[in-house]
Amino acid sequence: MLFICVVKCRQTVVKRAAPAKMAAELHPRSGKLIGLSNSNRTAQRNQSVQEFNHGLVLSREPLRDRDVFTVRIDKKVNSWSGSIEIGVTALDPAALDFPSSATGLKGGSWIVSGCSVLKDGRSVLEEYGRDLDQLGEGDRVGIQQNGCGELHLWVNGQDCGAAASGLPSRLWAVVDLYGKCTQVTVVSCEPPPDTDGEEREEDEEGEEGQEPKGLAAPAALMTEACRDHVERSGTTVLPAVHATTTVMNGSAEEVPEVARGHSRPDKFPSNFEPDTVLTEHQLFDVFNNAIVSLYRSEDEGGEDSGLGGARGGNSDSSRGGSGSSNGTRGAMGGNDNAGGGGAGGGGSTNNSPSGNAGGVAGMGAGGVTTNDALLFHEKCGTLIKLSNNNKTAERRRPLDEFNNGVVMTNRPLRHNEMFEIRIDKLVDKWSGSIEIGVTTHNPNNLDYPATMTNLRSGTIMMSGCGILTNGKGTRREYCEFSLDELQEGDHIGLMRKASGALHFYINGIDQGVAAVQTPGVVYGVVDLYGMAVKVTIVHNHNHSDRLRRNNAIMRALSPDVGRPRPALSLTPDPETPDRLLFHPNCGQKAAIIGDGRTALRPHATDDFNHGVVLSNRPLHSNEVFQVRIDKMVDKWAGSIEIGVTTHNPAYLQLPSTMTNLRSGTWMMTGNGVMHNGTTILDEYGHNLDRLKAGDTVGVVRKDDGSLHFFVNGVPQGPAAWNIPPSVYAVVDLYGQAAQATIMDDMADLPPLPDDSSEGPTALSPGSPCSVTGTATASDLRFHQLHGTNAVITNGGRTALRQNCRSEFNDAIVISNRCLRDGELFEIVIQKMVDRWSGSIEAGVTAIRPEELEFPNTMTDIDYDTWMLSGTAIMQDGNTMRNNYGCDLDSLSTGSRIGMMRTASGDLHYYINGVDQGVACTGLPPEVYAVVDLYGQCVQVSITSSSGPLDNSLCTSNITEKSFPIHSPVAGVAHRLHSKHGKNVVLLGDGCQAVRVGGYAHGIVFSAKELKTDELFEVKINEVDEQWSGSLHIGLTTLQPPDLPSCPLSGLSPSLTQLRSKVTWLLAGAEVRRNGMLQRQNYGCSLDRLTVGNRVGVKRCSDDTMHIFIDGEDMGSAATAVSKNVYAVMDLYGKVTAVSVVSSTVMEDSDSVKASSLSSDSCSEGEEDTTPCENEPALVPTAMVFLENHGKNIQLSNQNLTAARVSSYNQGLLVTAQALPRQQLFQFQIDRLNSSWTSSLSLGVIGHSPDRLNFPSTACCLKRSVWLLQRDSVFHNSLKICENYGPNLDTCPEGTVLGLLVDASGCLHLFVNGMDQGVAAQDIPSPCYPLIDLYGQCEQVTIVTNHVPALGAKCGEVRCQGDMEKADMVDGIKESVCWTPPPEVNPNKTCEYQALCSRFKDLLTLPDGYFNEDAKYNLCYCESCHKLRGDETYYKRGEPPRDYALPFGWCRFALRIKPHCEVPNAFKKWHIAYHGTSVGALRRTLDQSQLMPAESASVFSASPVKTEGHGSYSEPEENSTPEWEVPCVQLSPTMRYSGLEAFAPKVQFRDPRSLRCHQAQVGFQVCVRPGSYKVGPQTLGISESLDPRFSNTEIEWITKEKGGTLLYGLLVRIE
Repeated sequence: MLFICVVKCRQTVVKRAAPAKMAAELHPRSGKLIGLSNSNRTAQRNQSVQEFNHGLVLSREPLRDRDVFTVRIDKKVNSWSGSIEIGVTALDPAALDFPSSATGLKGGSWIVSGCSVLKDGRSVLEEYGRDLDQLGEGDRVGIQQNGCGELHLWVNGQDCGAAASGLPSRLWAVVDLYGKCTQVTVVSCEPPPDTDGEEREEDEEGEEGQEPKGLAAPAALMTEACRDHVERSGTTVLPAVHATTTVMNGSAEEVPEVARGHSRPDKFPSNFEPDTVLTEHQLFDVFNNAIVSLYRSEDEGGEDSGLGGARGGNSDSSRGGSGSSNGTRGAMGGNDNAGGGGAGGGGSTNNSPSGNAGGVAGMGAGGVTTNDALLFHEKCGTLIKLSNNNKTAERRRPLDEFNNGVVMTNRPLRHNEMFEIRIDKLVDKWSGSIEIGVTTHNPNNLDYPATMTNLRSGTIMMSGCGILTNGKGTRREYCEFSLDELQEGDHIGLMRKASGALHFYINGIDQGVAAVQTPGVVYGVVDLYGMAVKVTIVHNHNHSDRLRRNNAIMRALSPDVGRPRPALSLTPDPETPDRLLFHPNCGQKAAIIGDGRTALRPHATDDFNHGVVLSNRPLHSNEVFQVRIDKMVDKWAGSIEIGVTTHNPAYLQLPSTMTNLRSGTWMMTGNGVMHNGTTILDEYGHNLDRLKAGDTVGVVRKDDGSLHFFVNGVPQGPAAWNIPPSVYAVVDLYGQAAQATIMDDMADLPPLPDDSSEGPTALSPGSPCSVTGTATASDLRFHQLHGTNAVITNGGRTALRQNCRSEFNDAIVISNRCLRDGELFEIVIQKMVDRWSGSIEAGVTAIRPEELEFPNTMTDIDYDTWMLSGTAIMQDGNTMRNNYGCDLDSLSTGSRIGMMRTASGDLHYYINGVDQGVACTGLPPEVYAVVDLYGQCVQVSITSSSGPLDNSLCTSNITEKSFPIHSPVAGVAHRLHSKHGKNVVLLGDGCQAVRVGGYAHGIVFSAKELKTDELFEVKINEVDEQWSGSLHIGLTTLQPPDLPSCPLSGLSPSLTQLRSKVTWLLAGAEVRRNGMLQRQNYGCSLDRLTVGNRVGVKRCSDDTMHIFIDGEDMGSAATAVSKNVYAVMDLYGKVTAVSVVSSTVMEDSDSVKASSLSSDSCSEGEEDTTPCENEPALVPTAMVFLENHGKNIQLSNQNLTAARVSSYNQGLLVTAQALPRQQLFQFQIDRLNSSWTSSLSLGVIGHSPDRLNFPSTACCLKRSVWLLQRDSVFHNSLKICENYGPNLDTCPEGTVLGLLVDASGCLHLFVNGMDQGVAAQDIPSPCYPLIDLYGQCEQVTIVTNHVPALGAKCGEVRCQGDMEKADMVDGIKESVCWTPPPEVNPNKTCEYQALCSRFKDLLTLPDGYFNEDAKYNLCYCESCHKLRGDETYYKRGEPPRDYALPFGWCRFALRIKPHCEVPNAFKKWHIAYHGTSVGALRRTLDQSQLMPAESASVFSASPVKTEGHGSYSEPEENSTPEWEVPCVQLSPTMRYSGLEAFAPKVQFRDPRSLRCHQAQVGFQVCVRPGSYKVGPQTLGISESLDPRFSNTEIEWITKEKGGTLLYGLLVRIE
């Protein structure tokens, strides 16, 4: 029970003369971004959008006692966090070196920041006064030093009490225009009103004996309310007497009244302003925290219900003791400070009861509490760096080290004290992440371990989703959240209850009891392990939010706040109907009106979220919750969202949007359905974003646990299953939705369908449907029901196992419907881990998903289930057959697995498109495909190949591995292109090709690009058995029209060496991409073909290449094939003549069609039946960047150029125009900054970006976003594809990147004009290109015209002869994606190459030795060789011999001497390397022959006589050598020739950086075949130096003069 004490007081006030007023001006010296005006009364922070600090201003004169230096906030911006800071300093502004912010002031400075008080930059008081960050424009803030040396904060004329004491007498006022605050004006500097000495003795005497104004009624109200509660509850509450002030004629006096049996407090507050008359609303705010605390303490057991309140005002350190004029503090101690006793009364009502800390702690110490903030201890892990006054901890070198990141609190945790941290930074390199818990070890005495789980005593930690005690697991699945899956910005907290129970909190949600008996004295501990890099301790500073939550509960108890009520009732009137209303606890920007029936966002045009509202009670089964949209605004994207949640709204810490809640929540958003923030249905029903005012939406949970949604009364079908019985309805007034009202009358709603298969969405993807229903082949998805460790994403197409390094099973997924006869269900393995044994298991089951109790593994099921595990076929858990023919345990990433039931009941498996034969027979007609993500297999996706196969499977018992598919219908025959290999002759009007000489140079192309699903087929006419090898066939992006005509075609000798453009081919039974092996044992080997056999190639609609042999499809040979491709064949080896047997329906009027992306021709989607000239020109949409962008972006060049001007993030860009289908959007990377790691990402966003609130990085966007980052593809921040295209982090300056959405809605990435294939499907229209200038990438420019595809004409035509000298040696022609545009010089972008070049310059070698054309200089550092797409090994010479590229070295091309046989050397000689010393370089270059080095010679001969040399001279061709030619040791790899024994290191100082480095040198040489012998290494090394070359064949020895030709100087620097 609460007692309100009304006391009459008197105080004599002595008159005194008013002192001279201090000038209300600012000092002319200020922060560097400050501009002063209005006679130095107004201060403005310049560049407020780009900079958030350097806004310090000080008063012109020192403060006088009792003067309040007051400023008005004139202007704020929303770009930053934080706001105005105010305080005092003893530093004279005339000599002050202004820091960037007020918290950087030292030497006697007290600053109020937010609601914390800092002295000299260190926090001395948490939870003080009003939160300055919440003040708006027009609010006034003042600072005062009273005569007692105390510092007071004034907000809008209200004293917030003493913030600090013991201040010196000479102080200047300090104002920091920080963050959001950009302009202030000094409004006054004088004592507060009514305290300047006016006498009021008569008034005091006249009012003696009267009740104070404005206090009696509220006091009676609250007393009566509490008395009524006690009477109804039957509980006895100790009288908690608080010091309450009485306002009388401007005087106030402390009246200590203490309940019997309790100690007298040392001091009572005196905090009411003179002549202040509190309204009932104000007094209501005074008491609401205490009353809510009283009710909550009863709910929690009542153990502290009286004591917490009784001690609330006893501590000097609590703000209640220091005084407060707003009436919410000193009256009852019901404040919400972290350390004060008032908080112990329960000043917070959220589910993270941090407000309870002080009360219980105060009880343990006799009511005396402290304000020592909970910080990190100075002693911490070896890699930890503390900052932010020890509130922030960061692990150094996060990309190199994953542990040694333990931090602990600076003091033990109090009972019921919340220790909460926020994750600030994560890295995507390690497995595992943050761990948090408690320990009994004192940090001062602890020898910190590498990771906290190594500590074997006194420690309880939450790791992943389990609990570890003393390093051993005690609870495997403590909660459904896993710490390893939390994102940046998520909160983690813990609390030790007074009962000894330890609770953990994730984003404010209590996860329950983790440990029962926790020791009494424990420290909080955080382990920044693995991915976790940086965290910050969170102190809840949001007073307005806490007060709003308390008021919301109070309004639920007493809707008529401000009017006297006889009682407050917590129990509903039994006669009141159980009406479904909105709960009063709602989002920060929401309000409940209309007796709880209407919810609205009053300021809907200012913010688009924080509009979550919930029902006041759980829904009954089959009860429809329906709302009508009353009002909408057209400012934002997105609209209303509706669903259900298991969270009680009274205790829920409401998120900004409901889809951010990661537990117990199902929401319909747009036209999809999300569960715990993850999309489970992509195309579910009517799109909520298209609704208008007056439309209705509804939700219902049926008896069977299924969830259904309604749009305008129309049922949308089942959206989810197994919904718990007690769920609350949720409405999120998001984006355009501003107001909604509950519809009470359900009479107009149609009845719910009894059969879930009925209704307009019966066949919507992801929903269960009848096998007899009509659905397309693309409706196969994973079912929403799955194993506990499985997660379904990507619209039901992708399944993954969470916690893959700690869990290996419980990840069964099943198809959403039965398989039809002859229908293939195919998946591709996208991710694996090497931690476990065993891998994926796949099969079928006749058990419906709704009836399946998912076991640990599918082989545990003992009925109606057929599975393939490894090589074993298992039925009902028993092995039926071993050695089936394929081993699932041996599959790797990228492998495809398919299952099909034939009409006769046979089960077939397909591996990479190849039928493995009958696995078992006698299957029932209705079976579901089932996949067990077991062991190593982590993630799979359904491929586009899933669907019906050949119809013969449905009606016959055919079990062959392939089925005949005939050539196209008769029409115009295909032709071969006139550009071909030099040994080929075309006959029969281009329908026949004959190789007339040799075994190579037989490449031919189709006359035009192949259409989608168009088969190009030839028949073998002649073979020559003297040669080995056979026909090669495939697809290429090389445009034959772009080939030079002289020499004849300039083509490579064989198709396996054709790498100037992306080429996919089949050679024998090997599939290769640009010559690099992709697959082995594909289909039937082409080497077995003979005269009469037919071979064909097709590019299918799913971007795969299929090979046909004698009309039979061998299955998918390659994926991600570009659209603009030609068929290509190589009449190689024994095949000497072929003829075209396929045809197309029509032929273009032009024999050759140019690439649609390298010219202004028709778009890709147009048919070739009409010449482009006859079509109207398609005018591409001009694209510019949108003005709405990340805060660190600056646009220029008519919004075509965007630059990030500061930091490494906040660089998001979106185009102002939507991207039309078939239009290529391209931009060029202008500038990179190597100071950062990672680089840009790009993609598309599926909704209008006009009002998009841009996060710090693109990966934080989680709604209708497809993102390409590094070499992966993400959808709504979830990875859906790996190893796609090149790594974007390695793009150099000048790279041109492009995005294109084709007519089928597939997203393509283009790099320097080259299509990288399909990245994602089902891209909505419209969509907008999105770019994130992150990390290294600082500036990009939109390319306004199409950049020609590589190999196209760019001003000059480079013939083969021009390229032979350099390009053919080291794979320059093999560069596909990463060859920069012709005008871009790649040498300008590599710092390593620049360093090597500076070292070469220090050698003072004459320029005459080197090739003048810098394009032949190549850097083989990791970035450069990956950018070019270099392979590790190549072949050169006749006969061909392998050599390795010199990775890690930099090559400077040497000038070739005229007497050398250059063509023969480059075409027929082999490539080798020679390590040498720096001292031997000049002699070797002078003689144009390899020379012995000084002491570390690579020559096996003893030292020989040499002649002097100084100038460059060329020996005559037939002159006698001046020395004996020694044995020269060479090697096909620099891993051997680059050893220090051959290439000794020298130290040098870089003239630019002045840093010391070590360098080595060597030569790249051409060696005449037959002039050398291959032998073993001679250094006595046992380990293998190069995987391609055996140590017995790694050294080449030659003594033949003229047998080597110097080609390049190699430099390596460490």
